[in-house]
Amino acid sequence: MTVSTRSTQAGASPSPFVAIRRELHQIPEPGFAEFKTQQYLLNYIASLPQDRVEVRTWRTGIFVHVKGTAPTRRFGYRADMDGLPINEETSYEFRSTHPGYMHACGHDVHMSIGLGVLTHFVQHPIRDDITFIFQPAEEGPGGAKPMLEAPELQDWMPDQIVALHIAPEYPVGTIATKPGILFANTSELFIDLTGKGGHAAFPHHANDMVITACQLVGQLQTIISRNVNPLDSAVITIGKIDGGTKQNIIAEKARLEGTIRTLSAETMTLVKSRIESLTAGIEAGFNCTVDIDYGANYRQVFNHEETTREFMNWVQANGSVQLIECTEAMTGEDFGYFLEQIPGFMFWLGVDTPYGLHHAKIEPQEDAIDLAITMISDYISWKSGTSV
Repeated sequence: MTVSTRSTQAGASPSPFVAIRRELHQIPEPGFAEFKTQQYLLNYIASLPQDRVEVRTWRTGIFVHVKGTAPTRRFGYRADMDGLPINEETSYEFRSTHPGYMHACGHDVHMSIGLGVLTHFVQHPIRDDITFIFQPAEEGPGGAKPMLEAPELQDWMPDQIVALHIAPEYPVGTIATKPGILFANTSELFIDLTGKGGHAAFPHHANDMVITACQLVGQLQTIISRNVNPLDSAVITIGKIDGGTKQNIIAEKARLEGTIRTLSAETMTLVKSRIESLTAGIEAGFNCTVDIDYGANYRQVFNHEETTREFMNWVQANGSVQLIECTEAMTGEDFGYFLEQIPGFMFWLGVDTPYGLHHAKIEPQEDAIDLAITMISDYISWKSGTSV
């Protein structure tokens, strides 16, 4: 295949799909509100030859079906679309134009790669069909599960599916994956505490929910250290606390917001059970009410053994990128729902940046975009029995 791999360093003209990434980077949107993003993708897809292309929309997502020359199966490629509620602090000239939102998890990169692979197979037919899935709401509340159930997909359901995620810690030219569990089971966690407010001078007439919230945060951390097998892995992180209205008013309400991550579904059940037991004790001990909301829950990303090993062997034989067999991570990704139903895998794509995922200063190295387009296109062509 022929894809431009010109340098994207300062002073060089970006390749077409790097330019697309930069345009997408400027319009990050929340889950199920990716209206500008969807229209941008649809406009680009409409610019391609349409003789073998069919397009269906679902909410703010898109399905694109590319017909093969003599299909016996169907491959799938998935790219997520949404941004994050983060104020951007990069050095880019093409920073987000949507205040308070940023593509800080690489979904702009994922989409540009998806469009690159799509373009290749529109221009270079292979024997088998391919379904491209541009999925909204990966960051929440979760688009994969309802998208899988959408009638728009049923005629084009893939027999094998692949996705990638940028990895700041790996250099460009490197990918990392493994058979089996790659990403953790995840659950959001929201806990609302309601007691009795009052004047700061009369604490004995009130039930202080700031004190209660602080006690609960400490107790939640004992679940991992004292209830989960130390040979297992789990995380509870409370990332946000809200409580009170003024320095001299005892807080009537407080709210904890966090996340749970486990490497097994059984441990997730255990952790949630212990949270409910501890909050029942908080209710009794602090004379308050507690409401728990687990929000969005994502399945583990579990790579199909045979398909993943075959891909890893192909990468090593192909030699275009360096392969690392990595360990599992406690990150979450709703691509796990696709892998529950469809054999396939996800891999990390090295983008070599010192700032991690969800950081306001993350700047993925754009040379990884054309590299990934070439590698994925070559792999799917090889799987379809088409020479590259």
